[in-house]
Amino acid sequence: MAVLRAEQLADALRAGLRGPYLVCGDELLLVNEAVDQIRSAAAAAGFGSREPHQVERGFDWSLLLGSSRELSLFGERKMLELRIPGGKPGRDGAEALLELAASPSDALLALLILPRLDAATQKSDWFVRLAASGTVVRVDTVEPAHLGAWMRQRLARHGLRVPPGDAGQACLDVLVARTEGNLLAAHQEVEKLALLCEAGELDAARIEQLVQDAARYSVFRLGEAVVAGDVARLTRMLDGLEAEGVSAVLAHWTLAEDLRVWLRLRQGVDDGEPFAALARANRIWGPKEKLLQRALPRLGRTLIEGLLLRALACDRAIKGLRPAGVPHEPWASVRHLALAMAQAVAPAGSAQGNRLVLLARR
Repeated sequence: MAVLRAEQLADALRAGLRGPYLVCGDELLLVNEAVDQIRSAAAAAGFGSREPHQVERGFDWSLLLGSSRELSLFGERKMLELRIPGGKPGRDGAEALLELAASPSDALLALLILPRLDAATQKSDWFVRLAASGTVVRVDTVEPAHLGAWMRQRLARHGLRVPPGDAGQACLDVLVARTEGNLLAAHQEVEKLALLCEAGELDAARIEQLVQDAARYSVFRLGEAVVAGDVARLTRMLDGLEAEGVSAVLAHWTLAEDLRVWLRLRQGVDDGEPFAALARANRIWGPKEKLLQRALPRLGRTLIEGLLLRALACDRAIKGLRPAGVPHEPWASVRHLALAMAQAVAPAGSAQGNRLVLLARR
């Protein structure tokens, strides 16, 4: 049995096909890329037709077996592609797959697409028999800590590179901050940069200019508008998010998480830690880092803790309770919290701060 990591697949395919192939993993982008590589190699080897199947409730396994036995009148070689989203074919499916494994044919190449499998499934007869005669491609999830390195490699495929040292890390930090947790979004941003930038060295300012969040209004940019004290932008974003059907729960969670970051920064600075190190530890980059550095002297610990209590009251309101001191309608509660936070950031006595007080009281 050959077990390959996804990044080893291309070299293995150049050495020749060794099917059946079992591609296992939960990272949809990387699974699809591995499948595309196998399809291309199969087409180049003369497998001129591809027959896809997806296992769903009521799937007829006899049709799959019948198809595997059919030979083209013209001697055409066929690729049989089977996607099993749940990873478990059931009793009938297991028997069909065992029969498929027992009847190899040079005219048929089987490709199974599976999620990440548990230990019990990997020990099942059908998996062991198919894997013994073919190739298992293990598609690992890209952990958040490794996303920057993954994006560096992807950029290199297009002839793009980041500067060495801290400048290069800043470029990667901007990309990771925009796309972390969504590998497909990260891939799309890399492809966008490849289209918009000439081959060569990138810089953080250029990336910041080009990389934008996919949504028209991103809930994860609310905190940036808050610390900027940009009332017009903040209210516009809140209105847009509500109009687009974004959950008030998500918007509230984002603001509350920002408050928890404020408190960690305040505590760290009070304990003598450098702001830059604290910002990096809390995954704050770009414009938001500079804005928070300017605002932090106005954010005392007592004030932040008071805002956290207000966030708790807003959370209760969103859940249908009726706490005192905050609006009871979910999005009105989110607005109340966002404007209260912006008021805390605004310089005392400023016209902007006074306006925010009035808005927060609505």
